[in-house]
Amino acid sequence: MKSNPRVETLSSKLFAEALKLIPGGVNSPVRAFRSVERTPLFIQRGKGSRLYDVDGNSYIDYVCTWGPSILGHAHPAIRKAVSKQLKNGLSFGAPHSLEIQMAAEIIKLYPSIGKIRMCNSGTEATMSCIRLARGFTQRDLIVKFEGCYHGHVDSLLVKAGSGALTFGQPDSAGVPADLAKLTLTLPFNDADAVKEILACHRNKIAAIIIEPIPANAGLYLPKPGYLELLRKITSEHGILLIFDEVMTGFRVAPGGAQELYGIKPDLTALGKIMGGGLPAGAFGGCSEIMDCLAPSGPVYQAGTLSGNPLALAAGLANIRQLLSSHGTNAYRLLEVRGKELQKGFKAAAKKHKIPIQFQRIGSMFCAYFIDQAVSNLADAKKSDIPRFVRFFKGMLERGVYLAPSQFEAGFISTAHSEKDIETTLRAAADSLASLKG
Repeated sequence: MKSNPRVETLSSKLFAEALKLIPGGVNSPVRAFRSVERTPLFIQRGKGSRLYDVDGNSYIDYVCTWGPSILGHAHPAIRKAVSKQLKNGLSFGAPHSLEIQMAAEIIKLYPSIGKIRMCNSGTEATMSCIRLARGFTQRDLIVKFEGCYHGHVDSLLVKAGSGALTFGQPDSAGVPADLAKLTLTLPFNDADAVKEILACHRNKIAAIIIEPIPANAGLYLPKPGYLELLRKITSEHGILLIFDEVMTGFRVAPGGAQELYGIKPDLTALGKIMGGGLPAGAFGGCSEIMDCLAPSGPVYQAGTLSGNPLALAAGLANIRQLLSSHGTNAYRLLEVRGKELQKGFKAAAKKHKIPIQFQRIGSMFCAYFIDQAVSNLADAKKSDIPRFVRFFKGMLERGVYLAPSQFEAGFISTAHSEKDIETTLRAAADSLASLKG
């Protein structure tokens, strides 16, 4: 039996203390559990497929550090690599060989990348892509898509106006309206909207940035031909195509979504898995574009901890383990576990007559409480949120930790066993049964 959130626990005590010291009690908003109407768990440790909170409860974890823990928590190969680097130092603020090794590893897996620069997060990577695109093209406008989140970058915290061709409006306090006007927002998977906006502004648009597989409004997939259209139309008009693969990089395939769909963007933003659980990011593209960065070119970008040796040691161990002979079947295993989870969820939902749209690609998934396909943000918003909240609480009480929001993707790791999936599906069946009536 899991702890009752209405009874005071050590987690709830710690959260009360955190509220006095940290805005909202958390260092990233979704961790506050507000959308699921309870206080957050405080985690003490993670091992394999499980998290353990400070109250002694164990959970099968499908958040996986919001993506990076593709091998599970505290993987021996990553711990060994970090321990080895610890003996040599934590940070240098100077070049070191791990930077070259990581660059070579990424360039080998991503044919669209000729040169790459390290940074400290996915947000830094997308921010740098935007600045570089503007500097390279000498244009100001950026096009993004509803439901695609690219980090808390001022230029990208923008929502659409009254129509597809309306200039953006700030989606957060602190974002100047004049800056937001430089970002145009379109509905995802709408080819006509892309053609229309380029007809009006093509000579002013520096870049189109997109999550090739949006995973920040739950999870939905590009329609056949949609990404191909973006590649074709941007190439025709001298607009850079930026793939934000912070989520999908190394996750849906070693070479990310661009490997799956066979498309080469002009710039790619990476993060999460490439840090192995430590803060890391990177962005790259062809040499002509990347050489516009200082000190070679006029576009300035810097970071004291960029290419941090601890983070790169962890990230290299993560990636190499995935690709090693020992981990040859990693992506195959992730696909098998994903199919098992998807099949079981659908069967349980059908049995209990609960409408669910279970979206999945590889080891990423999202269950929407809706009886129609979800292909954009407008569709996702039709999901039954109160029902999701009840389901989330039911799963947590049964020892399964899902993302505490309907609009977040779930993740599977290679540490998730067949038994973990079976336990999860039993919990799902019981939780769905409790939703009837």
